[in-house]
Amino acid sequence: MACSNCGTDTNGTPKGCKNNGTCGTSSCNKLTTFDWLANMKLPQGQSSMPYAEVSFKNGRKEFFRIPVNITLHMGDIVATEAQSGHDIGTVTLTGELVGIQMKKKKITTESADIKKIYRVASQRDLDVWQQARSKEEAIQVRAREIAIALRLEMKISDVEVQGDGSKVIFYYTADTRVDFRQLIKEFAREFSIRIEMKQIGLRQEASRLGGIGSCGRELCCSTWLTDFRSVNTTAAKYQQLSLNPQKLAGQCGKLKCCLNYELDAYLDALQDFPKMEIKLKTEKGVAACQKIDIFKGVLWYAYEGEWMNWHLLTTEKANEIIKKNKNNETVTSLEDFVGILEKDETVEYENVVGQDSLTRFDQPKKHKNKNRNKNRNKTPRNAR
Repeated sequence: MACSNCGTDTNGTPKGCKNNGTCGTSSCNKLTTFDWLANMKLPQGQSSMPYAEVSFKNGRKEFFRIPVNITLHMGDIVATEAQSGHDIGTVTLTGELVGIQMKKKKITTESADIKKIYRVASQRDLDVWQQARSKEEAIQVRAREIAIALRLEMKISDVEVQGDGSKVIFYYTADTRVDFRQLIKEFAREFSIRIEMKQIGLRQEASRLGGIGSCGRELCCSTWLTDFRSVNTTAAKYQQLSLNPQKLAGQCGKLKCCLNYELDAYLDALQDFPKMEIKLKTEKGVAACQKIDIFKGVLWYAYEGEWMNWHLLTTEKANEIIKKNKNNETVTSLEDFVGILEKDETVEYENVVGQDSLTRFDQPKKHKNKNRNKNRNKTPRNAR
């Protein structure tokens, strides 16, 4: 995700938004919300929303109460209240849309869990914050070494140091319950700092780390997808996809979230289709379903013993035969109900420039082989 200011210059070099990854359009952030009310004024007598959405490392967002004497804008770096000390984050949303986001996440304005913003970050706050962020990579490497030494079945995927450097949050993934009491002692002895452990799922891990999917675009979970719904193999079966785990699994190792995107359209289209397990009984023999085309509304059936000869039936004809079989009525054969599949119209593309060949300006190649043959046939003068 990037705004128009993050494009390239005339000579191809990246320009950058010059705002540390946060633009006025707020389109450089992960899981961002476009403020379409930013240029609109409030009606007279109505005060602005006294809450702001603040983003931290890897898309972690929280809501904070804005003091009366502070005016904040999107992209401001602020010092916020934390459980111990203060944290540094970036304002990603202000105004009336904050109330909509809080309602969406079921957070009430009267909640006592909403902390407040202290101030706009000073240069000293930024220096301490940058110094704390620079330690995260080394802490993560050392933490993984300690976890491996203790033989714990867990993976420390990310480390976040609080803005004032007083606390470290370790994000880890594990398939089973992990007893990390000894691990916390080792961390406290090694880093001499307050430790907090947070277990996340594999989908949340991919959302925090980000990446490029098999479609060539950024992962949905790290750009716009906020709720992770369960995905199972039945979604692939309804869409007639091969159950290949390597193709259906995403970077998190779970089934891709995009399997649910078009599932409702397929379910609506399959309402008129008979079940593939139902066989058609005719006087010529029993026919079984071999293949279906969901959006064209057709099925292919083959007689038992004649598996190479397929007969095309529409959903109406197949349901008609099934209804007659339920009433103990038999039909003569499938050939009486066979339909014709309409062919797709092929568009013939023409040259709109003038029906000229693209190679009309190319010079013809000289045939060197003919000249060589002529030279071979000539006899030298000395031989005469």
